[in-house]
Amino acid sequence: MTDTLTPVLSENWDRERAWTLASYEQTGGYSALRKALGQQPDALIDLVKESGLRGRGGAGFPTGMKWGFIPQGDDKPHYLVVNADESEPGTCKDIPLMMASPHTLLEGVIISSYAIRASHAFIYCRGEVLHVVRRLQRATQEAYLAGHVGKNIHGSGYDLEIVVHAGAGAYICGEETAMLDSLEGLRGQPRLRPPFPAVAGLYACPTVVNNVESIASVPCIVNNGADWFNSMGTEKSKGMTLYSLSGHVATPGQFEAPLGITLRELIELGGGVRAGHELKFWTPGGSSTPLLTAEHLDIPLDYEAVAGAGSMLGTKALQIFDDTTCVVRAVLRWTEFYKHESCGKCTPCREGTWWLVQTLARLENGEGSEQDLHTLLDLCDNIMGRSFCALADGAVAPIASSIEYFRDEYLAHLTQGECPFDPEAATLFAAAGAYA
Repeated sequence: MTDTLTPVLSENWDRERAWTLASYEQTGGYSALRKALGQQPDALIDLVKESGLRGRGGAGFPTGMKWGFIPQGDDKPHYLVVNADESEPGTCKDIPLMMASPHTLLEGVIISSYAIRASHAFIYCRGEVLHVVRRLQRATQEAYLAGHVGKNIHGSGYDLEIVVHAGAGAYICGEETAMLDSLEGLRGQPRLRPPFPAVAGLYACPTVVNNVESIASVPCIVNNGADWFNSMGTEKSKGMTLYSLSGHVATPGQFEAPLGITLRELIELGGGVRAGHELKFWTPGGSSTPLLTAEHLDIPLDYEAVAGAGSMLGTKALQIFDDTTCVVRAVLRWTEFYKHESCGKCTPCREGTWWLVQTLARLENGEGSEQDLHTLLDLCDNIMGRSFCALADGAVAPIASSIEYFRDEYLAHLTQGECPFDPEAATLFAAAGAYA
C-alpha cells in the first residue's frame, strides 16, 4: 500500500470555487477528455479493465468488465446512467464529491459515454439534496457552453447529451433497475433479471449503470494510466477510494486513501474515538452491511478482506459507535428505515421487515422472551436472498450480526425489563449521525 492518504478525487476540494469550470480547468480539468477522444472506444474499455477499477457503489463489480458487456453493432441507442442517489444510512462520499467538484464527475461521464458509444447520459441524483442538483445543473451548463458536451465535441464527431435527473426521494431507486424504471416515468421497483441492463436497460436498450465515484475515477486513469492506478490498493482491490467516517470520532469526514487501509488507521486520522470512550461496533459499508467489532480494527478495508471477516465493504460508510450506544436500539432504527423504504413488491421484504420491526421493538423495550431471538434469526433466514433486490438482504445483515456479537445485550434487555442504557445514550446515538 502507498501513502496513508492519496488525494486524487479530492485533491482540488480545498481550492477557491473548486466547483466552477474555470477552477477545474486550472488544475488540468478536461485534459483527460481530449486525450480520450483521440483513442478508440474499445481502447478505453481495455484501459479501465487493466486498471482494476471496481464499482464504488457497493458491489465492487469490475467497471471495465461491465462496460465490455455492452453489445456492439446492435443498431440500438446506448445509455450511461450515473447512480447519484446516495441514500444509504451512513454514506457520504458522492454528495461531497459532486458539491466540491462536479466537473470531475462530468468529465468522467463524457469519457465513459464515449467508451460505450452512448449518445445520452443521465445523472440520477437524490432529490432531497437540491443544492447538489442545482450545482450539477450549473456545471453541466458550463460544460455545454465550453464545448465539452453537445454536438461534435472538440471536433471529434462525437455527440453527447447529458440530463441531470432529480429523484423523488425513494431509497429503492438506488437499486439500478428500479432507477431505470424511475427514469422511464414508472414507479421505482426492481426488475426481474435477466435480462440485465447491459442488454435491456433504459428504454429496453443497452445501458451501463455506474456509481458517481466509479465514473469520477475514469479521468485520472486516462491521464495517468492503468499501472499508476493499480499501483495503489491491494492485489485484487485496486486504486484509491473515498471512505466516509462518521459517528463517535473526534473528526468525522471523508478520507481518500488506497483500498486496504485499516479502520484503526482511519480512526487515528479522524482524531480517535471520542475521549473517555471505547469502540463498541462499526459498519464497514453502511447500515446494510453486517456489523463488526473492535476485534476487526486491523482488517484491511478492501473487498476480499472485509468479506473474509463476514461483512461487506459496500459504500465504505464507516459508522463508529462507542460504548454508550445500545446496539439493539441502533439495529431497530436501521430496520425501521428499511421497513419504511421497502417498495412492497416482494412479499418476504414487505412483510418480513414489518415483523422484524415488531420483534425488535419488543426486545428493545425489555418485553418478549429469549424465543424472540430465535424468531428474529428465523425471519432473517426466510428473508435473505428471496427478494428481487438487495434491500431485504441489507435489512437482515445488521440484525443477524448484532445477535452474533451482542447476544448478551439482547438478553440484558429482557432481564432488566427495559433498555440497560441510560436515556442519555439515545441522545448520543442521534448525535452520532445514525442517518448521516
